[in-house]
Amino acid sequence: MGVSLLEGYDGNPAFAPAARAATIKRMTQAARVRIGWRDMPEAVRCRTEEIIGGGRVTTAESQAGGFSAGSADRVVTESGRRAFVKAVSPAINARSAELARQEMRITAALPAAAPVPRMLGGFDDGDWVVLVLEDVDGAQPRTPWVESEIDAAVTALGELAATLTPAPISGMPTAAEQMADDFAAWDAIAADPPADLDPWAKGHLSELSTAAARSLESVAHGDTLLHCDVRSDNMLVRPGGGIVVVDWPWACTGPAWIDRMWLACDIVVSGGDPARAIDGIDPGLVTDFAAGMAGSFERVGRLPDPPGIPTVRAFQRRWAGALRGWVRDRL
Repeated sequence: MGVSLLEGYDGNPAFAPAARAATIKRMTQAARVRIGWRDMPEAVRCRTEEIIGGGRVTTAESQAGGFSAGSADRVVTESGRRAFVKAVSPAINARSAELARQEMRITAALPAAAPVPRMLGGFDDGDWVVLVLEDVDGAQPRTPWVESEIDAAVTALGELAATLTPAPISGMPTAAEQMADDFAAWDAIAADPPADLDPWAKGHLSELSTAAARSLESVAHGDTLLHCDVRSDNMLVRPGGGIVVVDWPWACTGPAWIDRMWLACDIVVSGGDPARAIDGIDPGLVTDFAAGMAGSFERVGRLPDPPGIPTVRAFQRRWAGALRGWVRDRL
């Protein structure tokens, strides 16, 4: 099964926090990939196995996709119990640990009727944040998106809206609050346009800024708990064709159509037709929201790589280019 990259920490209380942080950071910088089950300290693995039940974990399969340096493993214990384990340390990436804490709180409160994974347990010991979730039997939707899976995703989002309206969790940020900085991105870009900014975008900065500002006003109303990060790698298609929506750190409240707009944007980026996803949404809302999203990714995709997550900027630049083209065509 290999040797843990944190072997010096496993079971050794004298291994100081600073040394743990340095070891983890070296590990992620050298590997440039997410950690796996065996990279977690022995004490953390044991505590996780107690939550799952059924003895020690005998197999662990790391899952691709996503943009966290933390673990994402499908595990099986000696007795055959299965679970999906997500774990991250602030020493790897402080923001990823914050998001894991948010996801734990949100997922634990989601109603059983919603098409989401069940939360089996979790803990936060200060050094590690661990979520133990139902291991959903399924695979990510195909990309470019295919019609049957777009229909299944739209159905799942409709079920989410029905079970999560009104929002079952109090104290959540509103979509307007959560998106305010992102949807002001075109204003920031206009104040200091990058030399390599797309010529069409450069010639339409005022129009793009206005559209994004309108969208921010339109998302200020609604009491549905939203996922607000709907993408193919945050969904699983069950064998029967139904879709489960996973990874909930960005949840907020607002109008239900926002999650369908996220789906539409993901379809566009994959090279598919978003018509089914946006059916029934006011065309002006579609264009304005897409403009806000394009600006957000245009700005953030130019930032330095975050610690331990070397692939996210390329992903963001790809979204910026595809959404900019979609907005250009709609305008």
